[in-house]
Amino acid sequence: METAHRTITADVIAALTYWPGVLVAGQEHPPKPVDLTVLPPFFNGLLQELPWWNHDWRVVHAEPGLPLERERNLARATTRFTEVSVPGTIGSGSGETLPFVAKVRFTGDQLVRFQAKLGDMVVSPAEGPAGQLEPHPFGAVFTRLMDAREISVRAMARQTFRAESTIRQLRDGRLNPHPDLAKEVADVLGISEADIRAIAGLDDST
Repeated sequence: METAHRTITADVIAALTYWPGVLVAGQEHPPKPVDLTVLPPFFNGLLQELPWWNHDWRVVHAEPGLPLERERNLARATTRFTEVSVPGTIGSGSGETLPFVAKVRFTGDQLVRFQAKLGDMVVSPAEGPAGQLEPHPFGAVFTRLMDAREISVRAMARQTFRAESTIRQLRDGRLNPHPDLAKEVADVLGISEADIRAIAGLDDST
């Protein structure tokens, strides 16, 4: 399921940004109530697209959300993105219910990230097709670090004395670096080995 470039309707944005218990800068009065009933269908639409989702379970209720983070461009006085946590309830056709919390990040009217917690279980959209291993999150961070430093796959391969296919697998998340490789890419990126090991999830005993 791909969340990026998904447009959010104006009524859903109004519901996601309705924070009656939070005083927003420049706001002198509590916000006017909005229609929160648009949120369960919005969340259900996202959940129903997960290939493994049990369609018997549906979000049945949503409360006003709480802002988790807002990034502002002070020079232009605009909000680059908003991340909000929305509590609610999810229920099954058999009458079972669980507490539900959705974490949503969006910029303008574009959805950037969606994650849900059902009871004690966290669910997120998958990056890979059903039946295939999920790419390791190290890949996305490694790719951004290389791109920010304008280091090509060929240059990284040459400087680490590794095959270009190895570097591509690191970038794609199909390969997580072992300690020796972590040290090599850290040297090329100009960051500490400890940082690379932390990003790769390598502990001191690895």
